[in-house]
Amino acid sequence: MTARSRTDAPRPARKDPVAIGDVVQRFLRASGLSAHMRHFAVYEAWDSALGKELARRARPVGFQNGLLSIEVQSAAHLHELQNFTGEQFRTLANARLGKSEIRKVVFRLKR
Repeated sequence: MTARSRTDAPRPARKDPVAIGDVVQRFLRASGLSAHMRHFAVYEAWDSALGKELARRARPVGFQNGLLSIEVQSAAHLHELQNFTGEQFRTLANARLGKSEIRKVVFRLKR
């Protein structure tokens, strides 16, 4: 008895090899990560401007048309960023980017 006669199912046609980069790109697009990765430099500059501790509590969640959306974990940090230090961190992040890419930062409390 051969393997072919055991299953009696036709074998799927072999496809041409696909470059790993193409596979990764398709996965990133399908998962929605592609849009997030496109703004990685902005997110990284923001995190760097804040420093490790505060960056854990104020995470970038979106960037579109110069508007950076930040989700903040506590009301105290939200108040501090909205009223005192948010503009300073925006300026620092733009300095790290080497251009004024972040025009405005909007903070919201994480639900």
